[in-house]
Amino acid sequence: MKRSTQPVGNRASTVLGRRLGGELLRLRDAAGKTQQQAAESINATGTKIVKMERGWVPMRDPDIRVLCEFYGLDDPKALAQLLDLARLDRERRKAKGWWQDSPHPGTLSEYIALEDAASRVRTWELSLIPGLFQTAEYARSLAVSEGAGVWEDPNEIERLVEIRMRRQARLRDERPLEVYAIVWEAALRQLIGGPGIMRAQLEHLLKVAELPNVRLQVLPYRAGGHPCITGPFTIISFAESEAVDVVHADTIMSTVWAENAAESATYGAFFDRTARLSLAQRDSALLIDTIRQEI
Repeated sequence: MKRSTQPVGNRASTVLGRRLGGELLRLRDAAGKTQQQAAESINATGTKIVKMERGWVPMRDPDIRVLCEFYGLDDPKALAQLLDLARLDRERRKAKGWWQDSPHPGTLSEYIALEDAASRVRTWELSLIPGLFQTAEYARSLAVSEGAGVWEDPNEIERLVEIRMRRQARLRDERPLEVYAIVWEAALRQLIGGPGIMRAQLEHLLKVAELPNVRLQVLPYRAGGHPCITGPFTIISFAESEAVDVVHADTIMSTVWAENAAESATYGAFFDRTARLSLAQRDSALLIDTIRQEI
């Protein structure tokens, strides 16, 4: 599990890049080679090997071939998978997304880039409506409350709201994002922006839940203790078989990424257990509508 903050210098990494770098690191360790020895095999410096293993730079096919031969990898299929992973990573890095104009680049931009490339996300929320389901008014009120005293330019709030609205286009585009969301009842009752904004938000939530690519369940108060009580998270899945699921979780001071199969599977199991405690989709919609009428 990795804690990520703002990228430093040219240390721009991608999930696929980190995945590839991790595989090369595993092969080097298994072969008993040092970073300096690996560097000499491709006529490079030890610094380059560090950058490659940490996913900070795109990787050339010739370097990967030489390193794999040096590490004793003699499986053509395994080598082909690494080369495919490198190709996908290079293509992903070249993509210039609209999210790069975010007032808060870094982990936010990386998350949106992953979401844009994803085929499916599963998200668990404790106290907020998921970002993909928020109205502009709700998102604006949330940005004001979360960033009180932080925003140097009020226009940054509007840019942040615009980005959140643009993210939602994935729900209805030609390759619609599949979203499976579980929301705790508290998120439906928390009056972000006041009664009027919250009623409109719940009405919008009911409409979004009708989309064929959206599954929304509510975990009611009466469920009591549950596996995901410690905090919200999102599991991001990709169409490429080489890319494992990635888990993203925000804390007050940092962002946590889980980027290996074992950790992703653990989060997935906790998500599924919480889903079994949640209301069915129809019953979830009935509870949302009841709360909307109560506000």
